[in-house]
Amino acid sequence: MLNMTPNNMRYAMPISLAEDIRSVTDLKRHTREILDHVHQSGRPMVLTVNGRADAVIIDARVYEKHLKAMNLGRLLSEAEVQVSGGQTRSARAFLKEFKNGRKL
Repeated sequence: MLNMTPNNMRYAMPISLAEDIRSVTDLKRHTREILDHVHQSGRPMVLTVNGRADAVIIDARVYEKHLKAMNLGRLLSEAEVQVSGGQTRSARAFLKEFKNGRKL
């Protein structure tokens, strides 16, 4: 099982070393082509400067999905800590508070 604590979240993002690494110079010359590739493949594009990784471009929808997954992981981790610490209540108590409109 993955350790889903907020400080140790792991999300695999596949990358093709042959297709997904380009220089910033390539980006300047072939912006539309590179962006189309990022959108179509769903994979991130690593941009290099002087042969070293400098930045990563990712499709906005893919990025949003990863943010949602990280946030869900954080919420689940917090919930596990609360349950382990005995910070729970019965379904009956929850429903009573819910019906009364109290802040849960």
